[in-house]
Amino acid sequence: MQLISDRTSGAIRDIFGRDKVLIGMIHCPPFPGAPRYRGETMNEIVDACLRDAERLIGGGLHGLIVENHGDIPFSKPEDIGHETAACLAVVTDRIRRVFDMPLGINVLANAPIPALAAAAASGAAFIRVNQWANAYVANEGFMEGRAAEALRYRALLRAERVRIFTDSHVKHGSHAITADRSIPELTRDLAFFDSDCIIATGQRTGNSATMEEIEEIAGATHLPLLVGSGVTAENIGAILARTNGVIVASSLKEGGVWWNPVDPARVARFVAAAQDGLDG
Repeated sequence: MQLISDRTSGAIRDIFGRDKVLIGMIHCPPFPGAPRYRGETMNEIVDACLRDAERLIGGGLHGLIVENHGDIPFSKPEDIGHETAACLAVVTDRIRRVFDMPLGINVLANAPIPALAAAAASGAAFIRVNQWANAYVANEGFMEGRAAEALRYRALLRAERVRIFTDSHVKHGSHAITADRSIPELTRDLAFFDSDCIIATGQRTGNSATMEEIEEIAGATHLPLLVGSGVTAENIGAILARTNGVIVASSLKEGGVWWNPVDPARVARFVAAAQDGLDG
């Protein structure tokens, strides 16, 4: 493998203290300013997030990502209000105070600047960014990579401790404008722009990346690799054999749909199915 960056490959161990991890998602209810927000207090929003966090952490997951998934339809980065970062900082800080576990933040859509602001304020260990380098056409329109401005902003905050997890060939969009570049090349671009961890996804929320795509991405990078969509109790063993872990959400919810609360029985079944892969 041709190395294209001097970034170390230890982000997962540095953050979680282990080499293979199960990371759960906190899909926050709609925040103030979002179309589906109906006047809930921050205490009510936080309580819903703490309930899911307790079920995920109590069930054996190793960390969480806090995400403004209730803010559908998502705004482009330049249209996201300051209230979104403020709300995420409050939710993440409250979760961190209750559960001493590694936390990450993802601001949809593709907004590392508010994610870094919220991470710096709340003590989150990492952020997830869906399009870090290059560009694609998303549900929200044309999305450009945000690496240059985000890394300068992180330096301004003196928040280099916050690691950057980035998607390769991100879901919910078209990659026709980069179709002349292979997935391995697009993956190498993420490392070149100082990503700390790579995430493979499927086509949409709840849809898994194929094993072929996972192996293609893994073969193109020395960085840790996670699968960030479509992970279930049925495929977790095969995925852990090829990666450093997963980000799991929908399959742990009641009925297997993202907008429902976390189902403790689904969490228990998932963690049990993952055990051999975590220990191997």
